[in-house]
Amino acid sequence: MWQIGGVTQSDIDIDTLVGEWLTLKEAAAPLGVSPNRIKTLIRENRMMGVVRGGQLSVPAAFIDGDDLVKGLPGTLVLLTDAGFSTEEALRWLFSHDDTLPGTPIQAMRENRGTEVRRRAQGLAF
Repeated sequence: MWQIGGVTQSDIDIDTLVGEWLTLKEAAAPLGVSPNRIKTLIRENRMMGVVRGGQLSVPAAFIDGDDLVKGLPGTLVLLTDAGFSTEEALRWLFSHDDTLPGTPIQAMRENRGTEVRRRAQGLAF
């Protein structure tokens, strides 16, 4: 696991990194789909979710208006292909990177996804 200062990323609570979470129903509403469609997106690796409080939830930052953040599905595939678990991928997406600057998910939301995908591709080697 990589480090930020003297604190390893694995020491930081995933909820602290991600911030706001949405249940499947909450995530489905702005996208205009059913909660089952959100489950399908997770199963297809186009979105990631974790069980929190007994419910499958997704990061709110994955949704931009009425769509998924541009480039998110492709980036998730790259991270999975690099061998990242769901938690590792979420930690990477929501951890600060001075070279971007900001977090990879922030960069993607600001239409700077190409640079994020370059970094994700580099993780596989």
